[in-house]
Amino acid sequence: MDVGRESRWEKDAMTVEIGFALVTAAVLAAVVFAVALVPALLVGVSEPVGKGLLVAGAALATAAAVWRLVRVLSSFDARRREAADGSLCRR
Repeated sequence: MDVGRESRWEKDAMTVEIGFALVTAAVLAAVVFAVALVPALLVGVSEPVGKGLLVAGAALATAAAVWRLVRVLSSFDARRREAADGSLCRR
């Protein structure tokens, strides 16, 4: 067994997990941005308040996306390390 070398299956799993993390982060960011802006659009606010909500919504959406990426990828890494240690598949 090659210690320290990843198999093709592990590389594919990592690629899928990165794709999943990116897609779910983008969806979460869009939802957070929409939630921040929809009330302003429904009520109708002045231009400075609208720009402030736009900036706040973008900042919250970015923070939510980064949080999601870190959470998904760190949990994947933890599962991968557990499997590598043999704690999930001991015989």
